[in-house]
Amino acid sequence: MRRVLILGGTAEARALAAELVERGVHVISSLAGRVRNPRLPAGEVREGGFGGPEGLAAWVRKERPDALIDATHPFAARMTASAVEAARLTGTPLLVLRRPGWPQVPGELRAPSLEAAAAELAAGDRVFLTTGRRSLPIFAGLTGVWFLARSVDPPEPPIPRNVHIILDRGPYTFAGELALIDEHHLTVLVTKDSGGELTQAKLAAAGERGLKVIMVDRPPLPGGVTHVETVPAALDWLRDIGAA
Repeated sequence: MRRVLILGGTAEARALAAELVERGVHVISSLAGRVRNPRLPAGEVREGGFGGPEGLAAWVRKERPDALIDATHPFAARMTASAVEAARLTGTPLLVLRRPGWPQVPGELRAPSLEAAAAELAAGDRVFLTTGRRSLPIFAGLTGVWFLARSVDPPEPPIPRNVHIILDRGPYTFAGELALIDEHHLTVLVTKDSGGELTQAKLAAAGERGLKVIMVDRPPLPGGVTHVETVPAALDWLRDIGAA
């Protein structure tokens, strides 16, 4: 039976796993284990890291999948680098599946990093911070800034002194995002260019209310990696190499 390892956790990873299982492929989806009660994909699931590229390579040598799909979050640069190195070490075909980023809107400020985004904030800003719980320490030292931060799981310290945490999981609605902006009198949206429809409503709501938008750019993909943006394109690639 054909075997495919999917480094997942995204909606695209789950959709690809479901398609492959339906086609009779043995799918092993690897989840980092950073989110409590994750949405589980079809097929076999393993949770937890591999121990860097060497650990992933050792797993691949033992389990011998026909292909490796990196369908992790667009900002999971370390995992992508590990996948590229493990594929090189083992000679395993590798594909990176990344949904496209959001189109830039007029007046949007692009930031090359979370640190650069934090540097753009000023006293008096009321910030809708949707960059993930692990990013909160970067904003912890700012004074005079109030934050509404949203994440799936509770963040660990250090966190900003003036922060209100909402524990929630997408998809989010336009009406719901407008209500949050109005209730908390928000003036700035800081977010990552994650792309996708699950969390896009915040951008439309920010535009409707005239919020300043600071968008953190994605880390670049390693050079030479094969990359597609959709599940059908990933299925085509797997079919071309005889793995689906």
